Amino acid sequence: MRIGELSRRTGVSPRSLRYYEEQGLLTSSRSESGQRHYSDAEVLRVSLIRQLFGAGMSSRVIASVLPCVETPSDPGVVELAFATMTRERDRIDADIVHLMETRDALDVLIKANGRHQAELSRGPEPVTRAS
Repeated sequence: MRIGELSRRTGVSPRSLRYYEEQGLLTSSRSESGQRHYSDAEVLRVSLIRQLFGAGMSSRVIASVLPCVETPSDPGVVELAFATMTRERDRIDADIVHLMETRDALDVLIKANGRHQAELSRGPEPVTRAS
């Protein structure tokens, strides 16, 4: 399939697909006229790449773990990919903890804001004069 079809099937822009290829994340063959052609397997690969980018991984990290998918019988590749994936999972776990702490802090602010809004909606307290 050509780049336009891969783009339609994956929801990834042709520009991003070319970037993936420049970074060594995606491969294509070329026609005599220089057009890129991708196999059907590249649809799943692009989906995996998007998921890894979505998890905050850099193209460099993704490039280091993708060979494990392609050559799972190479012990060196598997070992390096395992170490990288473990490190990235630990980073994601730390990000999740940070996000939860931030959400909890926002909950405190939301409650305080709710109390403040309730006070404002009641209007000013009546002023009483001492007799």
